[in-house]
Amino acid sequence: MTTAGIDIPVQKATTTAATKLRLGSLTALVIGSMVGSGVFSLPQNMAAGAGPLAILIGWAITAVGMLALVFVYQSLATRKPELDAGPYAYAKAGFGPFVGFNSAWGYWISAWVGNVSYAVVVFSALSYFFPAFGDGNTWQAVFGASILLWLIHALVLAGIRQAAVVNLIVTVAKIAPIVLFVGVVAVAFKLDVWSLDFSGLGNADLGSITTQVRSTMMVTLWVFIGIEGASVFSGRAERRKDIAMATVLGFFTCLALYALVSLLSLGILSQPELAALKNPSMAGVLEAVVGPWGAILINTALVVSVVGAFLSWTLLAAEIPHVAAKDGTMPKFFGQESERGVPSTSLLITNLLVQAFLVITLFAQSTYQALFYIASAAILVPYIFSGAYAAKLALTGESYKGGEQRGGPLFAGLLATVYGLWLVYAAGPAYLFMCAILYAPGIIFYVWARRETNQRVFHPLEAAVAVALVAVAILAVYEMWTGAVSPL
Repeated sequence: MTTAGIDIPVQKATTTAATKLRLGSLTALVIGSMVGSGVFSLPQNMAAGAGPLAILIGWAITAVGMLALVFVYQSLATRKPELDAGPYAYAKAGFGPFVGFNSAWGYWISAWVGNVSYAVVVFSALSYFFPAFGDGNTWQAVFGASILLWLIHALVLAGIRQAAVVNLIVTVAKIAPIVLFVGVVAVAFKLDVWSLDFSGLGNADLGSITTQVRSTMMVTLWVFIGIEGASVFSGRAERRKDIAMATVLGFFTCLALYALVSLLSLGILSQPELAALKNPSMAGVLEAVVGPWGAILINTALVVSVVGAFLSWTLLAAEIPHVAAKDGTMPKFFGQESERGVPSTSLLITNLLVQAFLVITLFAQSTYQALFYIASAAILVPYIFSGAYAAKLALTGESYKGGEQRGGPLFAGLLATVYGLWLVYAAGPAYLFMCAILYAPGIIFYVWARRETNQRVFHPLEAAVAVALVAVAILAVYEMWTGAVSPL
């Protein structure tokens, strides 16, 4: 998930020739925007429901699907440069205001629920030093996370928009330990441990290969959330053609790091042992190889990295409804700013929701994994419709010159859409139900925004979709009340 390195200025700054970015700098920015807290928990998250074979297949599917999404955002950024309000703008342009609103709403949900998961995993890491924090969901952890949340809130209100020194520290803190981890674990790798029950079929709890692969999908999606953010650096590029190369290089670098972290860990500890680790599980794996200092290193690196990420994603989570309010997608009050240009109303509402979910984690004993599953499922709507919009442009020829090849963009768009739909299936009913509960209240804000701009609220098909969404949300509440499903 996108972390430190995000800068969301209120006004666009002019980029001079002296500040133009070359390929190396652009690639580093792309990598920095994707590597987040997820990689530190990959060993346990992946092994919790899959053996080595299924994990290999899961990474292969992710490589293809996410690469298609990379090409989709590259293509749309080039062909529709005027749509610069985020992924929801593509959904709105291609499929109407209600779909566009739900894409913005889902992106926002993913951002602030992701912040809740950050708070949980920070204090889960700190429990290595202070056991009272447990898995990040004890009252002590929730209290500490609440203090951290409102300290960051105060920093943002004070006008903190860019902290280059903090971002540099955060970037080094998260990349260096990962590279060290891969190197150390590769040397200590044991093939006999890795090949033990390679298919995972010897463990009845894991299920079939298909079931195991499905269990990896939300994890792999989580670590790549923010891949669409690479295009924000296009205005800083010395050469436009470097954007595509930097994005591809950054993507494959992250893919290699992620896959190596999860697969090499299976050569240190067996699948059941990895599945039993607490998060951040990289700490437990490195500790098994080098002793306690390995766990201290990883836990410390994660805390530094995620605190920086918390700041960056607080800015981003507040900015999403703020920008959407400016173009009439969200109600106008989300667009209110402080004297320092901070989206104060949006920031307050966002952090109140984070606070509410932190309290829920205390009573529901919610884990980091459950929270990032919800965040991952919530972002599928903007991803699916971004792919569909790219395919639609290729089919209709809009924005294409006469004779220009459309086969590649069409294939990428369709593949990204199918990948998104596969992820919906992989998420399973529990997390989709939870997302329905979070999406349904958005209808109120959509109606509010449409009436503010004196526009027709629903067309017939949109009304049918809205009714269906509310019905699913009511069913989800009932199923969760009876205990039939429980994503948390």
